[in-house]
Amino acid sequence: MRLRLPEERPTEPPTGYKIAHPVLSQDGDRAGFTGVSLGGALPYGVLDDARCVYGRRHRAPHRRCDCGFHCVHDRTEAEALLCTEEHQAAVLLEVSVLGSYIRFEQGFRYASQRVRTMTVGPCGCGGAAVALADADWGRPGWRALRPACAGCVRGRTSLSPAVFARLAGDGLRVRTGRGGGGRPVGLDVSELAAEAALLQARLDWFQIQLARLEERGPKG
Repeated sequence: MRLRLPEERPTEPPTGYKIAHPVLSQDGDRAGFTGVSLGGALPYGVLDDARCVYGRRHRAPHRRCDCGFHCVHDRTEAEALLCTEEHQAAVLLEVSVLGSYIRFEQGFRYASQRVRTMTVGPCGCGGAAVALADADWGRPGWRALRPACAGCVRGRTSLSPAVFARLAGDGLRVRTGRGGGGRPVGLDVSELAAEAALLQARLDWFQIQLARLEERGPKG
């Protein structure tokens, strides 16, 4: 006799939490995410379907495979992953679990998802992040980003959290502050302040470069 797992038919999509790296397309027109472990080679959008990371033709999540999106039930468990050295530049995602899923003790493995909220932590130096800047690595066609303060942005490829949300689309909300206490980034004072800080950081960097050129003189 073959035992079958109980089926669930929730009235609303379950909520889960995960961490990921924000990414920007090579042409700068799209924004998305890439996982921190299994499936990290397959960037995904705010609203997306899972694909088998092993290239098999079955639909995710397959019972005899590890494919599918992964998330945990508890927000604090996802936040704890951000404490590790290799994940400190990642962001926290709150997602809606869509389609078929397999429930585990600590989370879900599932077919589709909608990323509802992205929480951006502090810059690597400890300062408040005002931008998502080039992280010096990426995937084919995608540039990985990491939180950056005004002082660390300098001349790096970067964009404000609000611009990232617009490029990602599908109603993504972006919050600043790893504890979740930050306000969502939108067309308000917080967005204007972040944009101003980012522009000021870029201006400061260009002024430094100009001063160096002036010190060298015309023959330098």
